[in-house]
Amino acid sequence: MTDPTPAPAAPAYTGPRRILSGIQASGALHLGNYLGALKRFVELQDQGAPVFVFVADMHAITVWQEPEKLAAQTREIAAAYLASGLDPAKSIIFPQSSVRAHADLAWIFNCVARLGWLDRMTQFKEKSGKHKERASVGLYTYPVLQAADILLYKATEVPVGEDQKQHLELTRDIAQKFNNDFSVPGFFPVPEPVIQGPATRVMSLRDGAAKMSKSDPSDNSRINLTDDADTIASKIRKAKTDPAPLPETLEELNDRPEARNLVAIYAALSGQTREQVMAEFGGQGFGAFKPALADLAVSSLAPVTAEIRRLLDDPTEIDRVLKDGAERAAEVADPVVDEVKTIVGFWRA
Repeated sequence: MTDPTPAPAAPAYTGPRRILSGIQASGALHLGNYLGALKRFVELQDQGAPVFVFVADMHAITVWQEPEKLAAQTREIAAAYLASGLDPAKSIIFPQSSVRAHADLAWIFNCVARLGWLDRMTQFKEKSGKHKERASVGLYTYPVLQAADILLYKATEVPVGEDQKQHLELTRDIAQKFNNDFSVPGFFPVPEPVIQGPATRVMSLRDGAAKMSKSDPSDNSRINLTDDADTIASKIRKAKTDPAPLPETLEELNDRPEARNLVAIYAALSGQTREQVMAEFGGQGFGAFKPALADLAVSSLAPVTAEIRRLLDDPTEIDRVLKDGAERAAEVADPVVDEVKTIVGFWRA
């Protein structure tokens, strides 16, 4: 008796390569956003594939936002995109809420995703804390909207931090289930994560075990992209370290989180590997390393900070970019959601 012939694999997605990512419109951006996201967006843009970069204002309101501040925060994120080197001629930069297809597809995906999948999402548990009954429904279903953000443009690659890998796995599950449930193999791609660089997860300057965050009550825990040179240098000078000099091997950094974080930041800003940084500074004390890191951070961020301030002083250019980007994004998104509505059986005139 012979073994049955295995079923053929479902056809893979054969559409074009597309890259998509976004940042929430909730508070000022910091060095972690710059190294973990903005610089990587620019690198991917310059590879030639279409890049969709949005301001996630719909995600922002999963927790309370002051309405009068939300539009300003959207402009601030867009200004940081432009100041970091994203080119509106190469990348589509837009506010999430200005493309209504995001909400349309998110509802359909709410009916595809399974409750058990969302129950396993660790970020909801972390953000809702002990009082999850007080959290918004939007915070719970946030990953489904994120899946819609990605698949609406049939993105094949998504730059993500380590803390977002679980959400991307959910997106992959939704894509595969939709394709299978409605017998449309290869309709949605199964997107791949793009995790690269020596500082994809930048940690707090006050606690090497905690991620650098705009919600941290201590401003000294982060370097804001709007900080001036003196503030940047002061924050690095005050950054928490241990008394021992920098080791000469990466293995020795494993149990020294603050030192490991500063080395990774230097590597990312300088375009070096961490091994190269250790070769240069290993065995030296932080009295020598911190001033070098401060000088590097100031020289790297000063042009970005100056451009952000220029754009925010007269937001006409920002608004023009966002309006144009929303129109271009909708040209891609609307046909996709229209086809999805036909596939699921909605009445179409």
